[in-house]
Amino acid sequence: MPGLPGCCPAVIRALTSSAPLTTVAAMKKPRPFLLVALIAFTCLDVLAAQLVADPPHVCEYCEGWARPHEPFQVFGNTWYVGGGVSSVLITSKQGHVLIDGGLTQTAPQIAASIAKLGFRLEDVKLIVNSHTHYDHAGGIAALQRASGAQVAASPAAKQALEAGGPMPDDPQFAFGPKHNNFPRVAQVRAIEDGETLRVGDLAITVHFTPGHTPGGTSWSWKSCEKDQCLNLVYADSLNSVSAPGFRFSGGSHQPSRVASFEQSIKVVAGLDCDILLTPHPEAFDVDVRLARRAQEPASNPFVDRNACKAYAEGARQRLQQRVREEGAAKVSAPE
Repeated sequence: MPGLPGCCPAVIRALTSSAPLTTVAAMKKPRPFLLVALIAFTCLDVLAAQLVADPPHVCEYCEGWARPHEPFQVFGNTWYVGGGVSSVLITSKQGHVLIDGGLTQTAPQIAASIAKLGFRLEDVKLIVNSHTHYDHAGGIAALQRASGAQVAASPAAKQALEAGGPMPDDPQFAFGPKHNNFPRVAQVRAIEDGETLRVGDLAITVHFTPGHTPGGTSWSWKSCEKDQCLNLVYADSLNSVSAPGFRFSGGSHQPSRVASFEQSIKVVAGLDCDILLTPHPEAFDVDVRLARRAQEPASNPFVDRNACKAYAEGARQRLQQRVREEGAAKVSAPE
């Protein structure tokens, strides 16, 4: 945020914690409360001015997905900055990477969480996405405008992001534009499967995992903490859900998606994976793991080297069940 006072992140952290204001790290000596409050409100005004949110999306589950969540460190330079849907910040001195933008109405929460952790939204240099549905791509346009970051996506996802909604080949396209659409994202860079994107010394690897959407993408990177480095994976949704009438098994006017979906599941199962993160936080048991961390602070319950395989196996079973149901129902594919 251009012109943001250097003490702002520290003041914001202090105001949102139980610590006395006089313990703010940036302040060498105690300051009168009114002065601290004035600085804090100035900081928040600057933050608010930098991110202009788009109109809120209305849906059955949006209230829960928009609920705020305390930001936290996952491991090393990886941080959770989302709410009821996930957003992940990977940080470095040269700039940061943000994965997923949540709903339109959660973009300000993401920006506030980044600031609360002591980082600056303007230092986000790259924004990437798991898949182009409104609950994970809705906030990207506002976050891009506020940060000036480059947005990068698979070719299919680039098309949907720039159009502001799913394309006709998306399994959920038939829900219609009112349900599906989100703010258009400008100047999205197309990326390739297996490509490594870099911001300073950060390196995040692209894994195309189509299925839930045609442009679905999973991401992997390393984070280090002291002398320990771990492999982290942000695996896209692998849920075989759709609008009514869509068949993953195909039909006379639509090719089968089963083989490509199975390949995506195989990709996720085969990734080097010490910590799994996903677009919906309940899929990696965020609240359970945070409760365990509170009870056992010396350990990191997010470390689970079987998590990606278990996540993929659950998706494989759901896809098999969906294909069986399609065979039994004999639903005709839309033209």
